[in-house]
This record gives sequence, C-alpha cells and structure tokens, in this order.
Amino acid sequence: MADIVDTAVAAGSFKTLTAAVGAAGLIETLKGLGPFTVFAPTDDAFAALPAGTVEGLVKPEAKSTLAGILTYHVVAGKVTAAEVVKLTSAKTVNGQSVAIAVKDGKVTIDNATVVTADIICDNGVIHVIDKVIMPK
Repeated sequence: MADIVDTAVAAGSFKTLTAAVGAAGLIETLKGLGPFTVFAPTDDAFAALPAGTVEGLVKPEAKSTLAGILTYHVVAGKVTAAEVVKLTSAKTVNGQSVAIAVKDGKVTIDNATVVTADIICDNGVIHVIDKVIMPK
C-alpha cells in the first residue's frame, strides 16, 4: 500500500490537488504517520472553479490561504464511509467543521458529493469529491 500523496499521484486524476499540496508545503504532512481522512477534489472539480482561482492560489504569496483551503479537506483520523454516514459534521485540520449529510444514498461534504469512498492508504483514507469545498 502507499501513503495518501503517492496514492493520489498514482490515480492520475488529482494532478491539481497534488500540485496544490506541494505549493502549500503540505506534502511531508500528508506523507506522515497520520492517520488522515482526505476529501479529495478531482482535477475536474478544480477546473470548475472560477478562471484564475487555482493559478492565484498556487502563487507563493497565497501559500497560507491555499494551505487553509487544503487543510479544510482533511480530517484527523481514519474515517471510513461506514463512519462518515453516521456524522453530521467533522472538524477539519484547519479548525473549521464541514457539514456532512446523507440524502438519497449520496453523501455530501458541505456542497460536494462523495463520488468514490474508502480508498485505503497506509496513513489514512481518501474519499473523492466532485467539488472543491471552501472554508467559511
């Protein structure tokens, strides 16, 4: 098995996310012991953001803003889908909480839908989401 970063890189559909994690200086953290639960937006999710958003966020002067957004996608601990569906919220690594809901068999994290759950990694779990979620 691989860690969260290597798993995301190998999947091939998280190029923007992994580049952003690098720009924010979070690679070592997400390769660390964890465990972590990552709600991982796909490249298509990043592409749906307003034009110029990603380019602006990966600039060195936006590093802390980018880190805040990315850590909003991470929960400490290994929270599998079976556990996520029992929750109404979860505290993220950036300190704010995401809203969790289950409706018609679909799980949402804030306004994003989980499209693939339980990609198990050495140091946690990845749940793929269809939108980039933003802290308040």
